Amino acid sequence: MMNYTLIDAHSHLWLKQDTVVDGLPIRTLENGRSLFMGEVRQMLPPFMVDGVNSAEIFLSNMDYAQVAAAVVTQEFIDGFQNDYLADVASRYPDRFFVCGMCEFRKPGYLEQARQLMARGFRGIKIPAQRLLLKEGRVMLNSEEMMQMFKLMEQNGVLLSIDLADGDTQVGEMEEVIQECPRLKVAIGHFGMVTRPGWTEQVKLARHPNVRIESGGITWLFNDEFYPFRGAVRAIREAADWVGMDKLMWGSDYPRTITAITYRMSYDFVLKSSELTEEEKALFLGENARRFYGFGTLPELPYIKNMSE
Repeated sequence: MMNYTLIDAHSHLWLKQDTVVDGLPIRTLENGRSLFMGEVRQMLPPFMVDGVNSAEIFLSNMDYAQVAAAVVTQEFIDGFQNDYLADVASRYPDRFFVCGMCEFRKPGYLEQARQLMARGFRGIKIPAQRLLLKEGRVMLNSEEMMQMFKLMEQNGVLLSIDLADGDTQVGEMEEVIQECPRLKVAIGHFGMVTRPGWTEQVKLARHPNVRIESGGITWLFNDEFYPFRGAVRAIREAADWVGMDKLMWGSDYPRTITAITYRMSYDFVLKSSELTEEEKALFLGENARRFYGFGTLPELPYIKNMSE
């Protein structure tokens, strides 16, 4: 039986994928598949036959896995989901913290960010790894970005961000953090943990308001696969650099759930003997509860499955 409060710091929801990234289409097909940049990929578990990655299906997964709440982030590959996520947050305010997303690939996003804040979004997501464009890189320390970050800082709106591999954008982020020390920042994909230079991203969490979340850690360690001992070692190493109170579990649902079940996206941490019970409690939920400001959370019963 589990005495942990589980909060997923990195998930995605969408009604339909229909967008273009780097000139290549991404489009929902059938049986959980999508056309993804020139090839057909299993984007969702195959039983999600209609391709709708809804809050209700996620909640069913969350309830079964005893995950009390989740942070819903965004990515350009899924298209803009601001309208859907605003609706989700209004219907399930105690279960989801949702992030809005602007069109950061061209100027004019400061005004979009203003509108998202006016609509009540408390987080904004930047898929910064997608800003290294052929026609010129969008810098995170550009004038318009800095104006947006200062506005977010003033309004208590947090930044959820995935960075390009290694230290590519770490210098820019250092400048952002220096300029906006009260801006809360959550860095995704555990710093792109299996790529060279990942610890440079992790070390950004030495700043008081910066956290690292592990959304994507199971696909980054997919070659090794469950129970992801390399991922546990990376969590241990990151904690040695910045402290376990700076690290948060994230699943990267639903893409990761094509390879493992939702429960498996955290129970490899639970089952590990390399982390103390207190460290597990911090990593799996307590840090996220404080950072995102979750209030009263549901207590979810353990439901035995048919293998047990």
